[in-house]
Amino acid sequence: MRFLTIVGVIFYAAALCIVGALLIAFSQQLITPVQITNAVNFVAQDNNLLYVSFFLGIVLIFVAIVFAQLILGKIERERSIAFNNPSGPVIISLSAIEDLIKRLTNSIFEIKESRPYVVKTKKALEVYLRITLRYETNIPELTVRLQDLIKNKLQEILRLEDPITVKIHVQKIISSDDRNKKELVKDSEPVPFQGYKNL
Repeated sequence: MRFLTIVGVIFYAAALCIVGALLIAFSQQLITPVQITNAVNFVAQDNNLLYVSFFLGIVLIFVAIVFAQLILGKIERERSIAFNNPSGPVIISLSAIEDLIKRLTNSIFEIKESRPYVVKTKKALEVYLRITLRYETNIPELTVRLQDLIKNKLQEILRLEDPITVKIHVQKIISSDDRNKKELVKDSEPVPFQGYKNL
């Protein structure tokens, strides 16, 4: 599998370099349209070269499809956790774990908004969490409590042997003054015109 990946990378790199070199040569008029036409006509007049072109095209398409499947399979494996049960393998999507973390953080009043992102590495399960706090609070105490909550819950559900790290980024804090300003703006909205009253 690793060998095929290396071959695919070399193939794509070589193909892109060749295409880039041809475009540069064409832009600098090192290759003219007449030369391209002559080369195409030369290949078209030789049956052996036509067969070679046909099989080369099939090989290129096959290599491109295989390499694309390798990349997509690798991405799919990286976005999931797999383990074996006595009755068969089990695959858990990392997006499902992110939804679980989001529900956990929504249960904490101090957190107004959260955006979790989970990454599975060879050595650990890493949780990146961006949060917006409702108002000023003891951030060290809150983050420690939040990290312990997420780690304990994931360990309880997943039973992972690998360590779990939770990295928190407090991206915004909404103070009580901000909330009061929003309420004042809402109260000061113009009242719709309801017609003249009789004096």
